[in-house]
Amino acid sequence: MKLNEIKFTNPYLKLPAECHDRVKPTPLKKAFLIHANESVAEMLDIDKEELYTDAFVDFVNGAFHPEGSDSFAMCYAGHQFGFFVDRLGDGRAINIGTLNGLHLQLKGAGLTKYSRSGDGRAVLRSSIREYLMSEAMHGLGIETTRALAIIGSEQQVIREDWENGAIVLRVSPSWVRFGTFEYFAHKKKFKELEALADYAIEESYPHLVGKENAYIDFFTEVMEKTARLMAEWQAVGFNHGVMNTDNMSTAGLTIDYGPYAFLDEYDAAYICNHTDHHGRYSFGNQPTIGEWNLRALMAALSPLIEMKEMEKSIAGYWKIYKDRYLDLMISKLGFDEVKEGDLDLVKHLLGTLQGLHVDYTLFFRTLSRYSGDSAGILKLGLYHQPMIDWLDDYDRRLEYNTSTQEQREGKMLQTNPKYVLKNYMLQEAIDAAHQHDFSVIGQLFKIAQDPYAEHPELERWAGPTPGEFKNTKLSCSS
Repeated sequence: MKLNEIKFTNPYLKLPAECHDRVKPTPLKKAFLIHANESVAEMLDIDKEELYTDAFVDFVNGAFHPEGSDSFAMCYAGHQFGFFVDRLGDGRAINIGTLNGLHLQLKGAGLTKYSRSGDGRAVLRSSIREYLMSEAMHGLGIETTRALAIIGSEQQVIREDWENGAIVLRVSPSWVRFGTFEYFAHKKKFKELEALADYAIEESYPHLVGKENAYIDFFTEVMEKTARLMAEWQAVGFNHGVMNTDNMSTAGLTIDYGPYAFLDEYDAAYICNHTDHHGRYSFGNQPTIGEWNLRALMAALSPLIEMKEMEKSIAGYWKIYKDRYLDLMISKLGFDEVKEGDLDLVKHLLGTLQGLHVDYTLFFRTLSRYSGDSAGILKLGLYHQPMIDWLDDYDRRLEYNTSTQEQREGKMLQTNPKYVLKNYMLQEAIDAAHQHDFSVIGQLFKIAQDPYAEHPELERWAGPTPGEFKNTKLSCSS
């Protein structure tokens, strides 16, 4: 499909007027393409040749409006670091239309009704981070929003200093957040709340449409997806950094990539957001915050659903989380099936890694080729005996496997990524981009799309994070 053949629909605009505010994008000056995602273009049925035209830059810049375009910003509230803020909304994101069931949104396209004291813009560094990481999460098999393209510009935006403005064209099957429900519940807009629930069900859980108990079933499925998402983050070592309820998706997606990080060395107490002074959103606390956020959603849904019914539902959160997490960790360890005592073995390993300052991703990739010789593993850590003790237990557990070592290795290499996008890698891409060199973005994008492959030409990204770049903390600034 050519760009001039696109025909947008706008299903969200069927909701009551208070759910959104119509607003036009404000294009950046002297915009240019940095990178485009051909696989997302294929999902949208857009010809890949179109991605490298001036018209496509205009499209991402909000200067070209396809048929059916009726752009708007969404309204929502949210608990931010545990404190309720009654009006947030899309302060720098503008929805431009729905195509093939996916909602397209420009992040950084100018002021909206919800920008508050902001400028509605996004800067190059944060845009690069979101563009690459959303694709990396998809490559790891974790539910996420994605992005079609990123453009840069010569337009300056003020943050801590003057920076270049950029826009990411984000793509998602849903942009409904826990905080969207919180807004209407807080305002006692129960008609809008019910309409929103019906919309979210039709959008993300169409099998529930028309069911007698659709609302409680909706909450239950959101709860289950959230529990599984938290387990997937923990297993791969991903720290979101700002799990406010306005950053939580009712479709169970990873959304709003801000001060995130993949673990360098394993540390359950790791905090990637330097404004998170009390560690509310630390790596190890994410599953607990997942439940906390679901309870905030329960309060918002209480005008539609009996609390006692939701309490019954959320009582299953921790079992779903633990079962999914254990399944993932068993796969990372190469076991054929879960056996009694496996959870203790996982806990023993994490306790060992916590004290050894070992790179989390590299450890599991190295373990994937373990054949009983501990030398390759031991060279990763500073203190050998704790790891030797764990490997002894691991050897005994492997005796229960029926698969061969070759089969186990093959499975583990497809479960334990060779590459994850560490913050030092992203910073190198950002630094190069500031010099108009976008080649590092292309390298990291290749890794993001297939993190389990060897990519010998990109081997330098497979090692541990250099010491001077470990455990970097970031802000929410964009």
